[in-house]
Amino acid sequence: MLHNAGLTLSDGTTLDDLINRDMNEVSLRVMNDKELYELEMERVFARTWLLLGHESEIPKAGDYVMRDMAEDNVIVSRDRSGEIHVMLNVCPHRGMKVCTAEAGNAHAHRCIYHGWAFRADGSFIGAPIEKEQMHGSKRSKDELGLKKARVHLYGGLIFATWNKDLSFEDYLGDAKFYLDQLFCRTDNGLEMLGPPQRFVLPCNWKIPGEQSGSDGFHTLTLHRSLMEGGIMGGTAESIYDTAPGMYGVDLSVPQGHTLRCLEAAQTFKMFADVSFEGKSTEERLNLLPPPGITKDLIPQLFKNLSEDQVKQLANIPPQVGGMFPNILIAFIFAPRMDGGASGALSLHTYVPKGPDKVEFVNFIFAEKDAPEDVKRDMLQNAIWSTGTSGTIEQDDADTWPQIMRNSRGHMSKTITLKYQALHGHERPEGWVGGGDLYPGFTKDDTQWAWWMAYYNMMADA
Repeated sequence: MLHNAGLTLSDGTTLDDLINRDMNEVSLRVMNDKELYELEMERVFARTWLLLGHESEIPKAGDYVMRDMAEDNVIVSRDRSGEIHVMLNVCPHRGMKVCTAEAGNAHAHRCIYHGWAFRADGSFIGAPIEKEQMHGSKRSKDELGLKKARVHLYGGLIFATWNKDLSFEDYLGDAKFYLDQLFCRTDNGLEMLGPPQRFVLPCNWKIPGEQSGSDGFHTLTLHRSLMEGGIMGGTAESIYDTAPGMYGVDLSVPQGHTLRCLEAAQTFKMFADVSFEGKSTEERLNLLPPPGITKDLIPQLFKNLSEDQVKQLANIPPQVGGMFPNILIAFIFAPRMDGGASGALSLHTYVPKGPDKVEFVNFIFAEKDAPEDVKRDMLQNAIWSTGTSGTIEQDDADTWPQIMRNSRGHMSKTITLKYQALHGHERPEGWVGGGDLYPGFTKDDTQWAWWMAYYNMMADA
């Protein structure tokens, strides 16, 4: 039996047995424990904000998409007034799905089982044969609507939560300063380039989840082919001497969000032999616009962001990282053979589908005001690199199931994962943004911060 206070599994194992905070170690068992998984649904996924999509997916009244908040299937819809709603896709009559299509347009959703019908805002319309009042007389129609989640739009991204108390501002914390630079930087914001890509992997959600805590080190080995191909700078012979992409400033916040900020000057060397030295913020932006930003859009950065935020975008922009618990951010430079570099903007969510399955969902973006040829270029870049069959994700998708396989072994699951290569918090001179900062070579600090956010939520009964 599980205890209500703290966390103790039925065999007496405690959360502190699984996550050793003194040694910075995590038991491999956490990747394959059914009791723990059930608690995660309650203590993590039902309590925090979850990314479901982007408002550009449902531009018209009545548009909807079907998504999952962990194992809870929901309808994301836009009503006649333009407001976006997220509601449980469970008919309160017999528990059938009210909506069975992945996406579409409907001002009312009718359950195929007994015909109960609901508006786009989730309110109950009625059941067939109105005069017979087949919804009964013990509950009013106002009580029979679909269960609704709280919704927040951030840079057009649709977030939802079942938690009545957690504000979105508290969820972001100090990460907002950096995330605004990615999601809230232009007048008309981002738009999605087509529906999300999806596939299911045989592994626990925490395996890709903890990697999304800004694990930069694995790219040197697992994604070595990118460097051998010159995509991240360097050559096959110089990878471990120059360690391209490993130096910068990693950061984390107590909420578990993490980011890797990489010096634009170092990135620029990959594209052109022109020095960044002595250049103004605007000159630097024009030499190397942030991924997804064209030169025509640069004035909008100054309009929508603070001076400090634009300065960071020009000098050491956030490029990869994650939002706890299950979002990966990849806003990366993507050089083309013709010397251009329009970039690739992707978000992944790792949606739990049981203790041993996760759905990988890939959202691809471009700035809405970018030219169509740039959008096509960015879509192609994102599919090639971070898409479900991209050069990067093929490597990851091969590794995660093998970790999962090991977590099932009687002896293997007693192994602990080590997060002991730690830099420690250190604020670089002149750094403006908040959070805990780890300058230099990327180490385990941000991934350990991800595990501490997980620990704190799981310990809170």
